[in-house]
Amino acid sequence: MDLDARIRRRQRRNGDRRLVRNYESLSPVAHVEEPTGRGPTFERLLDHLDPVFDGNLPPNAYVHGPAGSGKSAVVTALFAHLRRLPTETRSVIQTSTRATSPPSPAFAYLDLRTTTSEFAFYRGVLGALTEESVPEHGISTDEVRRRLHARLGGSRTGVVIAVDHVDTAEGVDPGELRDRFAGLPSNVSWLAVGREDPEPAELAAYTATSVRVGRYPRQTLVDVVMARASTGLAPQALGHDLARRVADWADGDAHDALAALFAAADRAERDGRTRLADRDVAAAIDEVPRPSVSLGRVLALPPNEQLVLRELVDLDASERTSVTETTDAISASPAVDLSAGTVKRYLYEMAETGVVERVRSEGETGRGRPPSRIEFRFPPTVFRRLYDLGR
Repeated sequence: MDLDARIRRRQRRNGDRRLVRNYESLSPVAHVEEPTGRGPTFERLLDHLDPVFDGNLPPNAYVHGPAGSGKSAVVTALFAHLRRLPTETRSVIQTSTRATSPPSPAFAYLDLRTTTSEFAFYRGVLGALTEESVPEHGISTDEVRRRLHARLGGSRTGVVIAVDHVDTAEGVDPGELRDRFAGLPSNVSWLAVGREDPEPAELAAYTATSVRVGRYPRQTLVDVVMARASTGLAPQALGHDLARRVADWADGDAHDALAALFAAADRAERDGRTRLADRDVAAAIDEVPRPSVSLGRVLALPPNEQLVLRELVDLDASERTSVTETTDAISASPAVDLSAGTVKRYLYEMAETGVVERVRSEGETGRGRPPSRIEFRFPPTVFRRLYDLGR
């Protein structure tokens, strides 16, 4: 329980009739410091990482589970806490009256959705090991790797790297990722996080342990929704009955549950109300496609592709009846400084990767290939709001 947050909410209550107090708290791509209802998963991961408390490296491991099961939330929260442990460069002061823990390995977290290149991968690991900034430009991948080896060459404890979204990141296949791991110094342990079960997951063959994260139980997901609403919305804005409805629909997927909560809150906020109604939740549920693409993946796209999507979500359905019409409508926007050819290419590429979907238009009787309309594979209201908040 965050008592300070509860006090701040009551301080804001008088004279502030806004429904949404903090969109970040509602965001399905934001992680909290202590995820709700994942104690057993934390314990299993801590069992695997137990050697670090004696200053040793654990073996490699694979964390897996379905979309929306909280894998990223648990791993990011755990590594944030572990980074506070004393390391060789952050060791505590020795005294004659207090025993101190041995220095632990360093910890690094990498998201492959935003760390796709080999250069960014090694730069991310090096950046976690030093307080000095690592250049983003004007330096080669070989030089970054050399600095990383030099930095870890004299280390007795090494580093543990969590690499998230190993099987859903675009442009990084398991073989390439395995080669990157092979390019790391020997005093490195890694924790791969993905959706596939260990049997088909290629990286699992190089691990000693696998940790499964299951879908959220219904009541736990209700608690997750209510916890986010308590920090992001006005007091009593969300009733338990609506939280249960969202959790029942989401079927253990926290990403989709929070996307629906976000969309419902945004709808009620735009209507000037201070409580969510049944119609808000119904409309939000209708907007979230099943299955949906993770909004984290959408927001990790290059800026120009996100810009195209931002214009796309504002188009009427009549402007999305074919790729050509959609392209013309987006290209005509004064906010888009891209050629029609580039816009069309982005739409086709995003359709190939599943961010959007091309659906064959009905009722076409002419010759040739029938036109395809563009449909979203993500909740457009949530993307629109998160994109605008990030500008």
